[in-house]
Amino acid sequence: MLKVLILSLIGGYIFSLLHIPIPWMLGPIVIVMLAQFIYKGPLKWSGQMRDAGVVIVGTVIGIQFNTNLFGMIGSIIFYMLLLNVILIGGSIGIAYLTSRWAKIPMKAAILGAIPGGLGQIVIFAEEEKVEEIGIISYFQVIRLLLVVVFVPFIVAGQVISKPPADAKLTISLILLIVLAWACSHLMKRIHLPVAFFITPIILLITLQLTTPLVMPQVPGIVMDVAQLLIGAHIGLMLKPHMIKLPVRVLVGGIFSALALIALTFGSSFLMSLALDTTFSTSFLSTAPGGLDQMVLLADAVNAEVSLVSMFQTFRLLFIFLLIMPLMKIFYRWREKKEIAYNQENGVVKY
Repeated sequence: MLKVLILSLIGGYIFSLLHIPIPWMLGPIVIVMLAQFIYKGPLKWSGQMRDAGVVIVGTVIGIQFNTNLFGMIGSIIFYMLLLNVILIGGSIGIAYLTSRWAKIPMKAAILGAIPGGLGQIVIFAEEEKVEEIGIISYFQVIRLLLVVVFVPFIVAGQVISKPPADAKLTISLILLIVLAWACSHLMKRIHLPVAFFITPIILLITLQLTTPLVMPQVPGIVMDVAQLLIGAHIGLMLKPHMIKLPVRVLVGGIFSALALIALTFGSSFLMSLALDTTFSTSFLSTAPGGLDQMVLLADAVNAEVSLVSMFQTFRLLFIFLLIMPLMKIFYRWREKKEIAYNQENGVVKY
């Protein structure tokens, strides 16, 4: 872990000197990822460190959340549903093309294309006894990496970057982060989806609405630390053994990721026109990346962070609570239909 921390600090420093967007996340991702292909020793990063980064992001978003959005929720939720239906429909279409090209089962291609969390998708695939776990992991990881690497450069050219915050780190901010961390662990135990992100936001919004507490200012270094903690984790996700897959599968994963980026790029214009948002806000709200990474980028480029976090959170909940159960029901129904057909026709499967 110390090696990964040193590599992450070097990567963040180099990328900040080069004025690359969100340097303290992209730097660790690139340097740590490349180090895995050169250095043969063990490189590790604690999942709790990554969770701590997500809690920090969630806490900062909760502190800065625009509560006026709650008055618009009736009109916003329609577009949330519409954009997610477009995304899921597009993902299935992309999965179909990918399965034909890469010669992989349609079920694996769909699980590789749906922009949900890697851990949840892999667990679902294992429960469904899908054999192509390695392919699904590669598709999910390469999508996340391409989104995190390309999207900042697409967005950064459209807006003026947010000036660095000159606030000082206060005890009250540290206490809020610790409280959010403890509450997130409790919510994780009851299996709340993306608990380490959603819990701090709900907690801080509740405190703002129900108590006279004055929310502290957030110094820029706090978000830099969050970027590093998350970036080091992402950099370790692409393992060297993943590129040993067939060339068609490797190309299929890249095609799937780029097609999803293009799909969300197009649908972001719909959101921009409907809700009168900036391009950076609408694109980051729809981009198929990780929730915490898109929110970090939104904060870095001065986009509407509250709106981005709402749309990204809704997408994950939409996938976890609706799409996954529907997929399970569909595949159970298809299995029963196949069994009935085989019994009717006397087909014996070995």
